[in-house]
Amino acid sequence: MVLLLRAVISSALAGMLALAGSAQAEPVADFYKGKQLRLVIGYTPGGGYDIYGRIAAEFLGRFIPGNPAIIPQNMPGAGSVVAARYMYGLASKDGTVLATLAQTLPLDTMVQGEKAGFKLTEMSYIGRLVDNIDFGMGQHPDKSTFKTFEDLRRNQVVAAATAGASPANIFPTALNRLAGTKIKILVGYPGSQDMILALERGEVDLVGANGLASTMVRNPEWITKGERVIVYQAALKRHPLLPNVPVLEEVGLDAMGKATLRAIAGSAEIGRSILTTPGVPAERLTALRKAFGEMIADKQFRETMAQRRIIIEPASGEELDRIVDETTKLPAEVVKIIAEIVKG
Repeated sequence: MVLLLRAVISSALAGMLALAGSAQAEPVADFYKGKQLRLVIGYTPGGGYDIYGRIAAEFLGRFIPGNPAIIPQNMPGAGSVVAARYMYGLASKDGTVLATLAQTLPLDTMVQGEKAGFKLTEMSYIGRLVDNIDFGMGQHPDKSTFKTFEDLRRNQVVAAATAGASPANIFPTALNRLAGTKIKILVGYPGSQDMILALERGEVDLVGANGLASTMVRNPEWITKGERVIVYQAALKRHPLLPNVPVLEEVGLDAMGKATLRAIAGSAEIGRSILTTPGVPAERLTALRKAFGEMIADKQFRETMAQRRIIIEPASGEELDRIVDETTKLPAEVVKIIAEIVKG
């Protein structure tokens, strides 16, 4: 009888604990169930941010409790600053709006302060799909007006760039100041595809920044067969696919130039990432980050990405938040130079 009573009590306690656990787990699932989330993409369709943003929109909802739908929405302007300001000030702060924004925004917020119109340190990263190495690209070797980085120092070339603190604008501006290049920058192209079209039409000689990961999806022959002239890469070390292309730090004219160019190239670590607004309740932010991790680890997701030739090199939201925090603590002299570069 005593044993039976103990068994009944034990069973009841187990049930109560299960219900308690279920009750704790239910609010996030209940909140997201039936919801339609938005994923804001700070650039026009067709480029690297768009490719990876749409991947997240396609797969992430399957792993979020409640399985909400996620709708991608392009919001280009000023190198994704328009989208960043929207996320910070106007978007719902409840965990229903996500975004993929320029990897250089940590630099922008560091030097612009209140003038930026948003505080990246108050937004939270969900995770990174891929780090991103941008490279400076000319036309086919038979048509290009330059062949090597030294040619950019000898002769003026015209580069297409998006506006604001975008890589396509920052990298050529920094190289003019710190590496002795003579790049004339045409600002105002909405996104990478627009810049590539301008290059193909002969409007410009150089695309200031083009993503390696997205190039390997859309035009791998540019890299693997050498069908485009590539003269620099924004990375901390040479990528195996670009072993003969100098990184930004290598072309700096002096120690301060090299240090500043290295700091700028560090934005590659942010890459193509997903973040959300300030003020998202802690339990929802935790659930979003957990869902992102589960998506990345999912075998079917990995196989699908391999079939699509899409590179996945992930990092957690916490790691990305630390990078943003570290960027705000760069040496004052480096910050001063970067501020002048960002402001043009």
